[in-house]
Amino acid sequence: MLRRTFLAAATAPLLSAVEPARSHLFFSDTEAPRLRELGRTVLRARLENQVAAALKNGPWSVTFKRPEGLNVAAGPNDYVSEAPYWFPDPTNPNGPYIRRDGVRNDARFNANVGDMRAMSSATLALGLGSFCLGTPGAADHASTILKTWFIDPRTRMNPNLEFGQMVRGHNTGRGTGIIDTDTLIHCAQGVVLLELAGGFPADVAAGVRSWYSDYSHWLTTSQKGKEERDSGNNHATWWTAQLAAYASFTGNTAHREQAWQAYRRDLVPSQIRPNGSCPREEARTRSLHYSSMNLDAFSLICRLAQLDGVDLWNFRTKSGTGIATAVNYLLPYTLEPATWKHQEIGKYDAGSHYFVGLAGSALHDEKMLAAYQAIPRDNSLWGQFLDLVVRASAPV
Repeated sequence: MLRRTFLAAATAPLLSAVEPARSHLFFSDTEAPRLRELGRTVLRARLENQVAAALKNGPWSVTFKRPEGLNVAAGPNDYVSEAPYWFPDPTNPNGPYIRRDGVRNDARFNANVGDMRAMSSATLALGLGSFCLGTPGAADHASTILKTWFIDPRTRMNPNLEFGQMVRGHNTGRGTGIIDTDTLIHCAQGVVLLELAGGFPADVAAGVRSWYSDYSHWLTTSQKGKEERDSGNNHATWWTAQLAAYASFTGNTAHREQAWQAYRRDLVPSQIRPNGSCPREEARTRSLHYSSMNLDAFSLICRLAQLDGVDLWNFRTKSGTGIATAVNYLLPYTLEPATWKHQEIGKYDAGSHYFVGLAGSALHDEKMLAAYQAIPRDNSLWGQFLDLVVRASAPV
């Protein structure tokens, strides 16, 4: 739980014109000491367990597990995944797959996406271990993991998602698959933490950044990347969040500005209605989950922009719509999911979402911060890290 002093300062003025601060992706120079101290104290026991596990696991590679029986011309270094909500047609078992929104096909090929998530989580754990706890061996093992996934020609993932979330009988990859790489944001944060701790090989960091630059180029120039950018729902938001994060990681000013422009020009005006709802997400079978997931991406974009000296938190359309409108719309349902009036076939986990905390901290909004404190955090390392960010960035 956040300290009460966090709420006491919540009545401070909203963000005014922000000055650029040296960014370590999701936290600044001035926030780094507090984040480190919180990691040593609040998160210590959990972090020690996560780091110990990360030191024992990996490395991972897309080349280690390859799809069988898929009609796809992917090479050994190409990432491949199947769309989660598509199944064999009971009336035509050998025909094209059919969609069941919100229901996951556990028999699909998802080894590459699972390994990418494991690699990213391990890198973040080792980065936090190195930065907050000074864990011996964390930098060395992270170096092995990162060289295997991003650098070694024999095992590196090709920097594209041409074969992401394919659907049997329909295609061999879709722009929709780009959302699979959202966890590479976690990996980038792990690398930054490793660098801050000291002793991390500069050539490995440079090699990883080179990969991210190549992938960002593919995101912004490929047909699939453009389709995802223009999708008009949470996929477009997560495309923008990824571009912003990778641009911050690699120092690409043009891509950062592209992300901020996309937020102002496309994301907020096309997705958020004046009452704060996002109709494309509410049409889903897991509508509260997808509405919250969408706002997670919105909040990451705003946080990165804030650290870049750009205030998107207070951006409003001509109708007065902005992220605060959407957060306040969802706020009651994060506290009482049973009152949600749209379809939600899954179990909604408010603690796995972080948009309320990031928005409340940035906007100094007492109601948002109180709601954030009332929601128990989940056990994911990324969620715990962002909780540290919320605490470290809290007004005191």
